[in-house]
Amino acid sequence: MTAKPARSVNDAATGTGSGGNCPRHVAIIMDGNGRWAQRRGLPRIAGHRKGIEAAREVVKAAGALGIEVLTLYAFSSENWSRPASEIADLMNLLRRFIRKELEALAGEGIRIRVIGNYQAFESDVVELIDRAIARTADNRKATLVVALNYGSQFEITEAVRKIAADVQRGALSPDDITDQTVEAQLSTHGLPPLDLLIRTSGEKRLSNFLLWQAAYAELLFTDTLWPDFDADSLKQAIEEFAQRDRRYGGL
Repeated sequence: MTAKPARSVNDAATGTGSGGNCPRHVAIIMDGNGRWAQRRGLPRIAGHRKGIEAAREVVKAAGALGIEVLTLYAFSSENWSRPASEIADLMNLLRRFIRKELEALAGEGIRIRVIGNYQAFESDVVELIDRAIARTADNRKATLVVALNYGSQFEITEAVRKIAADVQRGALSPDDITDQTVEAQLSTHGLPPLDLLIRTSGEKRLSNFLLWQAAYAELLFTDTLWPDFDADSLKQAIEEFAQRDRRYGGL
């Protein structure tokens, strides 16, 4: 798949200028809430609350920079191994975020899309998520993708199962399977290719996040803990992205 040329950072932010390339699709692994709280002698929930504030600021900043799609890793399929009390706190924060921010996001023209098996959450949370998706479905200014109960290996496995089923019933020949065939079965289908993947907190791994989609994405790891990641942090990340030479295997 050929990516659409990125726009300049200045063009995206102000409509003028000829700076470096601005990514169309940015994804962030929001890591470090617990450590942020621990360093301040606070309970982990305090870090998660501050992380919600950071997410709100970054979503706003992404819109100002002209980023078309922002994908946030909010709850992984591995997070179920955390204490039940922490999971309950996270679900309460998710409820509060949707109730408080939905109308503002809708008014700003942002479409909400969710990847992952969020149907595994409690029924009222599922209802809130469904409502947010439906409320913003016609918005086209930008897209906020939230990964909830998401795991990339499971996503790819499910895509392979669907393709295998098509082959089994004779709707698809094995010789006709391409990377586009796989991409069409992923939960991110229809979105621009991933340009930049950021992970906060100093960890340098993808943690089962967008493994297929990140094949040619630029990776940026920052020591900043997620609650301290703000609009300036995002702008700096975009500026670093603009300096990179993306050759996609060419010269």
